[in-house]
Amino acid sequence: MKRNDLIKNKTTGLIVEVLNPGTATGCCSPDAAILDSKVRDGALEKHVPVVSGDAKGIKVVVGSIPHPMEADHYIEFIEVINGAYVNRKYLKPGEAPEAEFYVPMQPGLVVRAYCNKHGLWDAE
Repeated sequence: MKRNDLIKNKTTGLIVEVLNPGTATGCCSPDAAILDSKVRDGALEKHVPVVSGDAKGIKVVVGSIPHPMEADHYIEFIEVINGAYVNRKYLKPGEAPEAEFYVPMQPGLVVRAYCNKHGLWDAE
């Protein structure tokens, strides 16, 4: 377990983020597991974040074909991890599956999106 890992309880749906790994013994129920990020999607790349930008900021769109944003299937959040900083935008059904961040395009950024049905996805 490491900083910024996401842990999901399969029974309750609760998702928590690791801020300080500490000693993990006893912190979570047996139904909880670290979410593994995926980077490939067989459904015409609807889940993988697509990043564009420059020195002033980046734009993240979820999917080369925009992800559905329906009541029962949508992107819950998009985030950019830039070293010690985490920038996150929460989304709701009906909104566009995209976000803009005042984070310069640079090597080492971690960009991820979370789909309520298909889990956590990383940009390549």
